[in-house]
Amino acid sequence: MKKKLGKKAFILALKIGIGSSTALTIASLLSLQNAASAGIITLLTIVTTKWETIRLSWARILTFGIAIILAFVLFQLPINPWLMYSIYIFTLVLINESMDWKSTLSVNAVIGTHFLASQDFSLTFVLNEFMLVLIGITVAFVVNMFRHNRNHKASIVGHMQSVEKRLQHILEEMAGYLRKQEDSWDVWQDLEQLENDLKDYILDAYEYEGNTFQSHSGYYLSYFEMRLEQCMEFYSLHTEMKRMRQMPAQAELVADYMLYLKDFVKENNCPDEQRKKLNEMKEELGRQDLPSSYEEFENRALLYHVLSQLEAFIEHKENFVKSLDEQQKKHYWQ
Repeated sequence: MKKKLGKKAFILALKIGIGSSTALTIASLLSLQNAASAGIITLLTIVTTKWETIRLSWARILTFGIAIILAFVLFQLPINPWLMYSIYIFTLVLINESMDWKSTLSVNAVIGTHFLASQDFSLTFVLNEFMLVLIGITVAFVVNMFRHNRNHKASIVGHMQSVEKRLQHILEEMAGYLRKQEDSWDVWQDLEQLENDLKDYILDAYEYEGNTFQSHSGYYLSYFEMRLEQCMEFYSLHTEMKRMRQMPAQAELVADYMLYLKDFVKENNCPDEQRKKLNEMKEELGRQDLPSSYEEFENRALLYHVLSQLEAFIEHKENFVKSLDEQQKKHYWQ
């Protein structure tokens, strides 16, 4: 993960360097005043994803007009200019906070210093400042279009396959625990590592979704969120198993079901049959003889809690399948 983050930081730095110098060069060739600010605007606009860059660019254009009006009104008043600038920033912050446009503040602050220093409020100077903003955000958008989405998608698919294998392995080991098989394997450690990895994969899927203009790309984000929910169910499931002081005879049936379920922890599986088989097993357990002691009753009750966690595990996959639209099913499952 550290290697991946280092690579992303290098690519981001490269984009910012190339983008900023390009914007500065274009502004200089057009003989714009304060040409270096175009490079700064590019730097401030290049963010993680394409969609965020588009949203931020649009917000910068909208708030530019507000900044111009404020500068025109405030900076011509016969008051200390530095006091006026503090009022200018104060007002911008209030407006940006109320409209949730905090990310546009830095650029408008830079624009404000230009008006404060020049005291030029002519249409020519306003157009000059607008061109700086336009060049900065345009270069940022063009630079951010260069994404290795194909490699990114291949990486995400690889993570999905890895998660499924790890969930299968956890089910297998927990089934072994119900069968009283001795093993040095640490379930807690693997669950914790899987949980942490899934949180990273969710961020990765979110970034991928923001860098593609396909309407169905949110599939990967939903998938990893579903697997994280299932992972959390395993925490509760394993806790209930650990509380059993003695395995009831019915634990063998539950272990068999876990091993059966393991083979269906796959991306494109709709768990209707697994739900049906779970209900059949619960009915079978209901026909068993009643517990003959309090300890047996307690362990049997804990075993039913385990079944509830397995049912919740299946339910998360059912909800995921229900959330998919036809386009997503066609694109990812066929």
